[in-house]
Amino acid sequence: MTNADDTILEFFEEHAIALPPAAVAYNIDFSYSHVRNRMRTLADHGLLLKVDEEKGYYGITDQGIAYLAGELEAKELESGS
Repeated sequence: MTNADDTILEFFEEHAIALPPAAVAYNIDFSYSHVRNRMRTLADHGLLLKVDEEKGYYGITDQGIAYLAGELEAKELESGS
């Protein structure tokens, strides 16, 4: 897990909405390409879910919320790939 991962997850938890990577990048201090790549990785690990394939919108999962609450450690996460 990276610093960007925590920032992305915290943003989703705080706002409780689905957004595409461009909107997330606009609102946090990381580039669009980095946010896009990290969001894909977070989705691969079950912390985000792509809720709209066509528009590329993501939302936080219960597992993502559990990670932020300290109920799940990064080493417990497996890639869905």
